[in-house]
Amino acid sequence: TIWLARVIDHVVTLEVNERHAEVARDNFAAADLAERVDLRVGPALASLADLQREAGPPFDLVFIDADKQSNLAYFSAALDLSRPGAVIIVDNVVRGGAVTDPHSDDKRVQGVRALVAALESEPRVRSTAIQTVGEKGYDGFIMAVVQPPP
Repeated sequence: TIWLARVIDHVVTLEVNERHAEVARDNFAAADLAERVDLRVGPALASLADLQREAGPPFDLVFIDADKQSNLAYFSAALDLSRPGAVIIVDNVVRGGAVTDPHSDDKRVQGVRALVAALESEPRVRSTAIQTVGEKGYDGFIMAVVQPPP
């Protein structure tokens, strides 16, 4: 968030945990960026609903890294809040390869699979999944670009 706030005038970030939000606020202040960051604390779906009601300017970039079972709901809200050309990234979607197991009962895997299935028929975006490999193993992210209306 700090790196984004250094180059973008206004960043909105959502945090469910008050303690994590407190640490983030301190870091934004230490970086002299507190005025550029709108930190909202609480359940993400409630915060996203608030943003929709406020009808502020649309987003150019959305990064989703939250409870995976709610990925589809987060993505849907993000899409409604984004302008054509915006990029929506959903992190941690490969789940160490578990998303390829059709019998997985892991709620996180099921959440990712629901999002992937929905993206197949979502005409408002073009999307792909990209696998990453690092010291924590392999995972990946979905990158979707919001398309202009037909």
